[in-house]
Amino acid sequence: MDSSTLAKIIAFVLYLGFMVYIGLRSASKNTNASDFFLGGRKVGPWVTALSAEASDSSAWLLMGLPGLCYLGGIKETFWTAMGLVIGTYLNWLIVAKPLRKCSIAFGDSITIPEFFQNRFKDKTHILSVLCVIFIVFFFTIYTASGFVACAKLFNSVFGLPYHAGLAIGLVVILCYTITGGYTAVCSTDFVQGALIFCAFVLSGAIAVIALGGPAEAISAVQSFDARAVAGEFGEKMKAAFAANSSYSGMSIVSALAWGLGYFGMPHIIVRFMGIRSNGEIKKARRIGTVWMVVSYIGTFLIGTLGTSFLLRHGILLGTGGENVLVEGVSHFGDAETVFSETMQSMYPAFIAGIFLCAILAASMSTADSQLLAASSAVSQDLYKGIFKKNAGEKEVLNVSRFVIFLISLVALFLSLNPNSSIFGLVSYAWAGFGSTFGPLVLLALFWKKTTAKGAIAGIIGGGIAVVLWHQMHGGIFDLYEIIPGFLVCLVLTVAVSLIDKNKDPEMIREFEAYKKMED
Repeated sequence: MDSSTLAKIIAFVLYLGFMVYIGLRSASKNTNASDFFLGGRKVGPWVTALSAEASDSSAWLLMGLPGLCYLGGIKETFWTAMGLVIGTYLNWLIVAKPLRKCSIAFGDSITIPEFFQNRFKDKTHILSVLCVIFIVFFFTIYTASGFVACAKLFNSVFGLPYHAGLAIGLVVILCYTITGGYTAVCSTDFVQGALIFCAFVLSGAIAVIALGGPAEAISAVQSFDARAVAGEFGEKMKAAFAANSSYSGMSIVSALAWGLGYFGMPHIIVRFMGIRSNGEIKKARRIGTVWMVVSYIGTFLIGTLGTSFLLRHGILLGTGGENVLVEGVSHFGDAETVFSETMQSMYPAFIAGIFLCAILAASMSTADSQLLAASSAVSQDLYKGIFKKNAGEKEVLNVSRFVIFLISLVALFLSLNPNSSIFGLVSYAWAGFGSTFGPLVLLALFWKKTTAKGAIAGIIGGGIAVVLWHQMHGGIFDLYEIIPGFLVCLVLTVAVSLIDKNKDPEMIREFEAYKKMED
């Protein structure tokens, strides 16, 4: 083992050990379910904001999008980032404060399914069961993408077998999520969010300087693009650049539609419920939005400047294993490794190892939040809410920890294939949540006529629409499935609610009282 590899291993061990330490330290603070699932609603704006955004920005932020930029997909990356930034801001602006107030007003709800049940007075528990089913289904897929990213990172940096990398990621995430709960997840997410931010800011600036300044950097990138389009780097690179050069109106709409997903992400919007006070939401919104904008700028810089920067270091990515002879190039790799390859070429081994942990951070910060949200849905809303209403706090916590372990095993099974697509898994799960929960959250907060039957119809319709649309290809079916799914859920919820009519005076009274609550 050379000194460079040893330095990276030390960096990774220190980072992973620190994450586990936070989990163990946070465990003593969990005295009840509210502490474990919501941090007792005592989390400050900085931790809330960075935790929300880090939970959102899984490994595709550091692997998928930079890789797309590397292969000339700047337009798609731009519109996707634009949709996500707008969605983030609107989610904080429109949903955050009303959701915190409404979740307190309607039974002091600590999970999204519990909030829906209390808000719509669903005595049949059908809505809760449906919420749990969709949460577990889509979060298992989403969590699998995080495990895949961890495995690919360990494989590319240390040459570890894919499945060994899976095992390491699984063990670490389980250690601090099972023990520490919401407080640990938010605290680790804060550290991980800060690390991602620093990695992008510093690395983007260094790349520009290394290429001779802004003008020279732009010229170098344009030169690389021209060589790629001319076929100098092989036919696969040529085809990729050609495909990414054109971007239709439907593609722009699909990319912008990613922003709709924020309204229905249980692991993100639950952060709004856990913040310390309504007055701190504005500050958290500003912090979160700035983090998103800077992070996506970093994505552009690393992805685009990485082409020329790495070429100067004898590295060419994205050839797809094609036998290409390029003068001065000694190393080939996957385009999605542009961030990790740039870090290793830019910094001393130990510093590179720390920043490479940003990829691990992006994967872990999303996976831990998803596992916690899914486990809370099963233990709090299904187990205690339906099957054993007299279950004690400790019993609920133990069930939750078991569910975290069980879901992790299923996600592990789904991620066993080394060729699994990170972006594909994330895209599907994102559409699923945005379509099943997004319209319900908005209607629950702003339309008092929404009924339980309407919500049930909407969540079923939205979920089915996403699953079916995802299987179709060509023509209108190339539209991102979140759009038809979101519309189906919205229309069905409104239509059935109008037919059903809200005849529950208690629900109307509580809704009007919630609207009058002080900010």
